[in-house]
Amino acid sequence: MMKRVFILLTCTAAILCTAGAAAQTPTVEARVVPDSIGIGDTFTLEIDVERDQVQVADFPAFEGNDKIEMVASCPVDTLERDGRRLKLRKRYTMQAFAEGRFNMGRPGVLYADKNIIDTLYAPDSLLLEVGTFRIDTTKQTIYDIKPQRTLPFRPEEIAGYTFWTLFLLLNIAALLFALRYRMAKRGQRLSDLFKPAPPAPPHVEAIRALEALNNQKLWQNNRHKQYYSGLTDILRRYLAARYGIGAMEMTSDEILDAVRPLDLPQKSAMELAELLREADLVKFAKATPEATRNVEAYQWAYYFVEETKPVEEQPTPEAEEALGIKAKEENHA
Repeated sequence: MMKRVFILLTCTAAILCTAGAAAQTPTVEARVVPDSIGIGDTFTLEIDVERDQVQVADFPAFEGNDKIEMVASCPVDTLERDGRRLKLRKRYTMQAFAEGRFNMGRPGVLYADKNIIDTLYAPDSLLLEVGTFRIDTTKQTIYDIKPQRTLPFRPEEIAGYTFWTLFLLLNIAALLFALRYRMAKRGQRLSDLFKPAPPAPPHVEAIRALEALNNQKLWQNNRHKQYYSGLTDILRRYLAARYGIGAMEMTSDEILDAVRPLDLPQKSAMELAELLREADLVKFAKATPEATRNVEAYQWAYYFVEETKPVEEQPTPEAEEALGIKAKEENHA
């Protein structure tokens, strides 16, 4: 009987001790390291919390002011772990910009356990001493700013720059001389390098513009008006450059009247008229030609330029022989 009573009392004491440990309130300690600094120096504010692992403690967030500024907030460190008890430390790096003795108060930690939410404060207020240097103006003589001192010039100061400048100029002169000699053998001059490239013939420009327009896939994306406007604009510029006709300011009928006296192939003239009429229907009557018609319009414009471009004169056998003799003499030289 006595043994059962002893066991019952032992169990009850253990339960009471466990409940007391679970309900133990966290402890908070805070310190400033160091507590005396010079103006502009940094210091560390440390807050230690010892709590149960099931309890929650939220460290405060400090905001700087014109005298003390927050530099960095370090992560929470775990210093000790003893069973269910944890000892945590939070560090804040701060910097002081004013002289004096500052009372930073008692830092508070938000504590939560089950249905309990409270703020726990450090037991003592934190004091920070910020000092500065004192200058005794009665014992120190203040001097004016010294004037700029002019040192004598020494040739050694620019010797390296002079050598490399002359070396670079000599290399450039040698390259220009070699280039001039090589171009003189070909009957050219150095000034020819800076001449703008001659403009391409009208038919070359027109063919390039037509190919670029075709690559844009305009009518394939239901942009028929832009497609036919591009075709006719290219032909107008070609006619203006090839025959001197002011086609850019003319209507379709005026263009046809202007090219009628020209010695154009009959098929090319008919295709030009057909293309201009088709373009007018698309641009002004909002017509939508079929795909085959759009392809034909491009072909009409392309072959019109090809059929009307200037014919290159073939050199005569005598001229070819003279060119061959001249080339041989240049190679021999």
